[in-house]
Amino acid sequence: MTTSLDGSWALILGASSGMGLATAQELARNGVNILGVHFDTASGQEKAEVALEEIRSTGVQAHFFNENAASQRTREALVPRFAELTGGKGIRILMHSLAFGTLVPYVPAEGGQGINSRQMNMTLDVMAHSLVYWTQDLVAAELLRRGSKIYAMTSNGDFRVTANYGAVSAAKCALEAHVRQLAMELAPTGIAVNSLRAGVTVTPSLERIPNSERMVEFATDINPHQRLTRPEDVAEAVVLLSRTESSWITGNVIGVDGGENLTA
Repeated sequence: MTTSLDGSWALILGASSGMGLATAQELARNGVNILGVHFDTASGQEKAEVALEEIRSTGVQAHFFNENAASQRTREALVPRFAELTGGKGIRILMHSLAFGTLVPYVPAEGGQGINSRQMNMTLDVMAHSLVYWTQDLVAAELLRRGSKIYAMTSNGDFRVTANYGAVSAAKCALEAHVRQLAMELAPTGIAVNSLRAGVTVTPSLERIPNSERMVEFATDINPHQRLTRPEDVAEAVVLLSRTESSWITGNVIGVDGGENLTA
């Protein structure tokens, strides 16, 4: 049975660009109030402020916080703030869309440098482990409750290799393991947890990957829809999956790629 999302709340980690921003915008158009956490420099902050006003123009409440979402101090400061802002309604949708990791090889070319432990740990902590810590704190604060949905953005890096992408691939594999574990532990409370595996999508994080142009060309050629995945495709999937109170779809990796992996 489907239900209206109007008046509910969503928390988007990585809300200022790419899939996170597109999802915040689409949820707002469906009457969902938005809490967003992002980590941007001055120019990025200006763009985030413009996006925030656009979201508010739909008539919903929206609050963005320019903070490091992987920091324990950020969670300690913001979780009580979120409890105040939601007015006891809790958070219906949590989206983890943090894309900040190290893009260097494990074994360097002659004269170069390979990944070090600090870089590896940072990538895993931001892109994978932070999902667990946010979920812990939000559950403890009773902000996630029966009917809540948790989405974590994964990628084909969970089973494919690309130059310099090793640490991010490791993070995606860990993220999916965390999703399965959280789905199992939260099932008795009626909270669903899933990974969304988008197809190749042009976002700021993709553009940072060396030789991403080749990935874009290849994905465009093989996708049955004859185009790349767009952030809006992911946003529409989140809205669709969130319209049910059921937690029976949980612990999955759900492809949002237009069939890209069918022909890869």
